[in-house]
Amino acid sequence: MRILVVDDDAQILKALRINLVARGYEVFLAQSGPEALDVAVRITPELVVLDLGLPGFSGIRVIEGLRGWTEVPILVVSGRTDSGDKVDALDAGADDYVTKPFAIDELLARIRALSRRSTAEPDKPVVTFGDVTVDLSAHTVSKAPSGIVKLTPTEWHILEVLVRNPDRLVTKHLLLTTVWGAAYEKEDGYLRLYVGQLRKKLEPEPSRPRFLLTEPGMGYRFAPGV
Repeated sequence: MRILVVDDDAQILKALRINLVARGYEVFLAQSGPEALDVAVRITPELVVLDLGLPGFSGIRVIEGLRGWTEVPILVVSGRTDSGDKVDALDAGADDYVTKPFAIDELLARIRALSRRSTAEPDKPVVTFGDVTVDLSAHTVSKAPSGIVKLTPTEWHILEVLVRNPDRLVTKHLLLTTVWGAAYEKEDGYLRLYVGQLRKKLEPEPSRPRFLLTEPGMGYRFAPGV
């Protein structure tokens, strides 16, 4: 797999290159916004690891530039801890976000998760997790051994968005505007209520969710492999 790593810190670039190459990845490096886009066009990466604070122009601009022509998975790795920066990156088209300093094992796990998502069938009609089966074509949900689970239209819509983006952090903004429309983009309470209802119907232990996870301050993640 070809991975493009973009960071203006030479030590971080060196460390990531050593760790990724040791695990069989083909690694390409860039140290500025313009260089990142130039390298991406030249090599067509299969995954991008991207810092936000870059010379030339920001990582957000890089994400927007990439999203103009490719759906390559983008993992942001940044020292910016403010939730607003994270949401901006995710709304621009990033797939996940890791805060510096990071543990290399966590970073590698995120890379593997994004790799699985990018190589999976784009519209797999049936998704299973735990005892739950979601048929995206038939719009049905069943849970062993009880059978069909009745969802409201809103619950179904939220579940569908999450299930179609496995292992991806889906922002609250995206869910609210997709399910309810732009006028509801600040109504976090709606989202918490319906996600809570979904957990009661689908999770083995709703108070300790395994599959429909909360990313504090940012959104939710469907984790089928947990």
